[in-house]
Amino acid sequence: MNNYTLAFNAPADSGDALKVDLLNVKKAAMVLRAINHKLRQQILKLIDEQKKITVTEIYIKLRLEQSVASQHLAILRKAGFVNTERDGKFIYYTVNSPRIEELNRFVDSLLN
Repeated sequence: MNNYTLAFNAPADSGDALKVDLLNVKKAAMVLRAINHKLRQQILKLIDEQKKITVTEIYIKLRLEQSVASQHLAILRKAGFVNTERDGKFIYYTVNSPRIEELNRFVDSLLN
């Protein structure tokens, strides 16, 4: 066992030990934390309503500092919830709907 694996004894009806990849658990927690934040939820809602929006439009509409909006967008981008598209000197953000659907399926399976 290494620092990234948690091993459990095998169930009586199975010869296989249970192993949990803690690195993947940590990554999954990061994704859940990314969306479990009120401001990031507001940003996602705004992007979804506008379909395509720049960081400037986001910080103006939500009355944020540009650096705050950029930091939260970076977290959403790293978690895969937003996509970026460059058009000249502008970077537009869009919601990554398939990723949101993946999240819904994951949370449903976790809770059911």
